[in-house]
Amino acid sequence: MGEVMRAIGLMSGTSMDGIDIAMVTTDGVDVVKRGPSLYLPYDDSLQTRWKRALLTARSICLRTERPGDLSDAERALTLCHAAAVNSFLLRNGLAPKDIDVIGFHGQTVLHRPDEALTVQIGDGPLLAEETGIDVVYDMRANDMLSGGQGAPLIPVYHAALSASLPQQFEAPVVFVNIGGISNLTFVGADGTLSAFDSGPGNMLIDQWIEAHTGKAFDRNGAIAVRGKLVPPLVERYLKSPFFSANIRRSLDRSDFLPPVKGEVSLEDGARTLAHLTGASILKLAGYLPQEPKTYVVCGGGRLNPVIMAEFSELAALRGAKVIAAEAAGFDGGSMEAEAWAYLAVRSLKGLPLTFPGTTGVKAAVTGGVLALGGDGQASGPVHGRYKR
Repeated sequence: MGEVMRAIGLMSGTSMDGIDIAMVTTDGVDVVKRGPSLYLPYDDSLQTRWKRALLTARSICLRTERPGDLSDAERALTLCHAAAVNSFLLRNGLAPKDIDVIGFHGQTVLHRPDEALTVQIGDGPLLAEETGIDVVYDMRANDMLSGGQGAPLIPVYHAALSASLPQQFEAPVVFVNIGGISNLTFVGADGTLSAFDSGPGNMLIDQWIEAHTGKAFDRNGAIAVRGKLVPPLVERYLKSPFFSANIRRSLDRSDFLPPVKGEVSLEDGARTLAHLTGASILKLAGYLPQEPKTYVVCGGGRLNPVIMAEFSELAALRGAKVIAAEAAGFDGGSMEAEAWAYLAVRSLKGLPLTFPGTTGVKAAVTGGVLALGGDGQASGPVHGRYKR
């Protein structure tokens, strides 16, 4: 067993609804002790600001560019994360000296894997300065420089968790994260990893609901449950080249768009898009090494009963069972944040974050940039290092 470290992970995903914070004590390999977690939602004005940032970021050609007001947005987002860390520490009776490292995802504003371009706004050095804790950030870029898609990064954490899955869940088991975009991870009995983005998660439903009602999402699936399935609309999405390509690729928010207003009713659109989430996952599961028997679902999508019902019904037709992460003893809301804590420790130790079977990278590679906090002392190799 290597050195065990205490890490905090910070995740602001494609849903752009808030910050997930989680603590993990880990050696970055097979020792994983999950600690407390916290979710802090963004208010409406901040969500609007991050959505404007998506539009501004479309003009970026180099990942270091911050056109227009994107630099100000990056600073504001970083300070939100610093406040979140300080709140988390206070609530859990912790001090900065109790934490070895923060894994900072930032907010993805542009992801073009075909151009080897991914941009997550978030100022690692500023976060380290504000919290007094070392920060590992920018963990996707080195994968892309090495020929990978830059996503998904969470599979190596799923592999670590798979060892503690209760035996009653039939293998093969696949972890599914339904965030704005869905992704899945297959962990083979020999440790082989196969993972990729599997299509729209909550993103299209959220956009559909917001366009019609002004609300951010369909709480508890209350709108979708009143709707009817529109099969031609599902088939239209599933005919996208994304689902039939020989090479799996990661997705950007703009790769799929919601239906045109008036094409279907509010309720029918919500129900159909909920169905699409499950149908997309199962269509892409055909590219896995084996047919899954159990799907463990994390992310916000597990809280939408219509998504879970549609996914479960479709999976049952293939002899598989769908369960929420909590049924397997995990926390489906904090799993991605936990993963970013785990990845930060791996980065400090120079361990691989991505693999040929997860992102298509040519060979397993580490990644991340280290920003030093506290007394400015740091240990362990990282892909890059920034010292103020």
